Amino acid sequence: MKFGYRRVSSHDQSLARQELPADCDRIFEEKVSGNTTDRLQLSILRGMIKPGDEIVVHSLDRLARSLQDLQIIVDEIVAKGAVISFMKERLTFGATSDPMSKLLMQVVGAIGEFERTLILERQRGGIEKAKQEGKYKGRPKTVNRKVAEKLYNAGSTPSEVADAMKIGIATAYRLRKEVRST
Repeated sequence: MKFGYRRVSSHDQSLARQELPADCDRIFEEKVSGNTTDRLQLSILRGMIKPGDEIVVHSLDRLARSLQDLQIIVDEIVAKGAVISFMKERLTFGATSDPMSKLLMQVVGAIGEFERTLILERQRGGIEKAKQEGKYKGRPKTVNRKVAEKLYNAGSTPSEVADAMKIGIATAYRLRKEVRST
């Protein structure tokens, strides 16, 4: 069988630019960060691979963000007797992969990982600067602490507070601790 895989990092991004061959028997798509290999559609795909299958991915960075993860996934696919192709880089890996393709994958994968590291550094620097200027206050509070305080003062349990406020039990316990410390 011929499988396609495409991924974007967030729900507001489009998968449309990642064109895959029309003859794919099944295409796996997901909108989740590439920082982890713990992705549902990728896991399903990896579990379905049989000898002779072909996996097509638009580009290396769509499969993995770290060079180590990329190598592990590609090696696993090849070990199962399948072939994986990356359209943008025009690289194919299978039982008879040539050393030049492996080198190119390592170089392009390392550059992608380096680029991701730089983006995260710039992001952290921007957040730190915004905090110093008082423009960044973190994520806004979504739970009304005054309501939680009234419920706890009235003798409600964390379970009752969670139900009344439609929040998780862990949040209700955290709120109880905050209320008691004030």
